[in-house]
Amino acid sequence: MNLIIDVGNTNVKLAVFEDFELFEKQVVKHKDFLKEVNRIVDKYPIISQGILSSVGQLNNEDVQYVASTISLLILNSEIKLPFKNLYKTPKTLGVDRIALVSASVQQFSNTNVLIIDAGTCITYDFINAQNDYLGGAISPGIRLRYQSLHNLTANLPLLDSEQPESLTGNTTDSSIHSGVVFGVLKEIDGVIDAYKEKYSDLTVILTGGDTNFLSKQLKNGIFANSNFLLEGLNFILEYNTQ
Repeated sequence: MNLIIDVGNTNVKLAVFEDFELFEKQVVKHKDFLKEVNRIVDKYPIISQGILSSVGQLNNEDVQYVASTISLLILNSEIKLPFKNLYKTPKTLGVDRIALVSASVQQFSNTNVLIIDAGTCITYDFINAQNDYLGGAISPGIRLRYQSLHNLTANLPLLDSEQPESLTGNTTDSSIHSGVVFGVLKEIDGVIDAYKEKYSDLTVILTGGDTNFLSKQLKNGIFANSNFLLEGLNFILEYNTQ
C-alpha cells in the first residue's frame, strides 16, 4: 500500500492507494498532519512506501518523521518522470503540475491532453500524443480574484464564491460575482477552444478544488476528476519503485 501526501498552501491531502485503487482520502490542516499520518499508518500497517509533494510549507522535522516511518520519495524535478519534460526551466516547474501531467500519461496515454487545475491558481498544462510535455499557463483562481478585488480597492467587499443569477449584475455584489465567475468560465472555455484549433483530438481534464463549482457550467466537454493529482502522485511513486 502507498501513502500519498500532497501539501498545499492551506491544507494537506493524504490518500491511501493499493496499486491504483484509492482506499481513503483525508484533508487536514498543517498542524494536524503528523497526527493523521500516525492514524493512517496504524489503520493500514501494510503501508510500506509513500510520496510527498509540497507547494506549501511543512516542518522539516515532520517530513523526517514520516521518512523514518515509511520509505518516502520526495517529489522534485530530478526524479524519474513518465514523460519527456520540454519545459525550458524544468527546476521551476511546480510539483503539482508534474503530478497532474503524470496522471494524464497513466490514464490517457498517446493522447493530446490539456489538464486544467482550478485551485488557488488556475494552471493549464499540455502534453502531446508523443508524450512531450510542452508547458501551459498560470492565472489567478476564483478565490484570488475575489480577494484581489477586495484587497486592492477601497470599497469592494470580500465575497464567497457564488453562481451569478445573471450576466448583468444590478448590485455591487452581483456585479462582482458576474465578473469573477463568468470571467473564469470564459477564460477556461477560451483556452480550450484555442487548443482545439491546433489539436482537434484534444482530451481535457478539469481538477482542483473548484472542479465541482465549474464543471457543469463550461460549454466544452471535459473529464472532471478531483483526485487527479493524487492519482498522478501514486503513479509517480509506482513508476519510481518498479
